[in-house]
Amino acid sequence: MRRGLDSLRAAVAAVICDHRALAVAGPGPVVLWSEATVSHGTGGSPPPDDSAYAASSEDDEADRTRLIALVDLARGGDKDAFGLLYDHYQASVYRFLFYRTRSTQLAEDLTSETFFRALRSMSGFRWQGKDFGAWLMTIARNLCTDHFKAGRTRLEQTTEDMSAHDDATEGPESAVLASLTNELLMQALTELPDEQRDCLIMRFLQGLSIAETAAVLGRSDGAVKQLQLRGVRNLAKLMPEGVRDA
Repeated sequence: MRRGLDSLRAAVAAVICDHRALAVAGPGPVVLWSEATVSHGTGGSPPPDDSAYAASSEDDEADRTRLIALVDLARGGDKDAFGLLYDHYQASVYRFLFYRTRSTQLAEDLTSETFFRALRSMSGFRWQGKDFGAWLMTIARNLCTDHFKAGRTRLEQTTEDMSAHDDATEGPESAVLASLTNELLMQALTELPDEQRDCLIMRFLQGLSIAETAAVLGRSDGAVKQLQLRGVRNLAKLMPEGVRDA
């Protein structure tokens, strides 16, 4: 999280200082991570043989093989296998929801609902050459969007566990960076359009690649780059005058 916030601070400072290149680069390794989808079976028919399309974005081959096997067991009704998938993916789902809501309780509730819905739909999951984790993240994102659209709560303004830090930074953006606190960034994130906010959370705070983010948002790689650029620029515009004039 600290590295991601530092990267976002640097990108916003770069825009403020008119260094546009940082705004489109973004952190994180380039790892294939695409959106998986759910298709519900009908009439009790056996699922098609889609093993040739099974995929995982894990770097280690053994981990990829293990996770693919767990998904196959879980969609066949193995609750222990689903529990192991929960252990593996819970932290990343929770982090996304916490960044999105900035509320520990709400993030925990939505994380639980994400996995409940996934468990309920496992029998209809189909491999399409894409990663299982993206499917979970898409469920989480949809739940979060639906929650706020329904107006059941207002976006939390707390900055739980988001303490500002004062790392020394060299270069022309140092004065701006010094005044860009994490609290300012997290507050400004809540004022961005949904897609821009989600894009920046996934790219900077979670360190997802362009391809991974595009999969969850259902956009092309190019569209994600544009979303990221617009989001960082808009964050810069949302900074107080004292920061922009630093």
